[in-house]
Amino acid sequence: KKNVLFLSTNIMVQRLTYRRRLSYNTKSNRRRVVKTPGGRLTYQYVKKPATSPKCGDCGSKLPGIPALRPKEYMRLSRPKKNVNRAYGGSRCHSCVRTRIVRAFLVEEQKIVKKLLQK
Repeated sequence: KKNVLFLSTNIMVQRLTYRRRLSYNTKSNRRRVVKTPGGRLTYQYVKKPATSPKCGDCGSKLPGIPALRPKEYMRLSRPKKNVNRAYGGSRCHSCVRTRIVRAFLVEEQKIVKKLLQK
């Protein structure tokens, strides 16, 4: 039999209290423990990660538009929220191109149909 030595360590752990009223461990109440310059441990609340806006047709990320939280978009000026193009800020370039080509082909079909009826 081996002699096992157990050392009793009296380490004092500092208790932390929430800084906000929400007392549940939810997605909006995520926090990390941070040591302040005074040596105390406090909670620092972590913001949710921002997602970039997606194309309404294909679902790909829209280039040229920053990934922010909704409230930050509210503070952003209009030119920074869209791209200088038809459907800019709503659809990606390839989807806009296919829409334009489709509209052109539909108009061409109408003209051909009219000519065939005469």
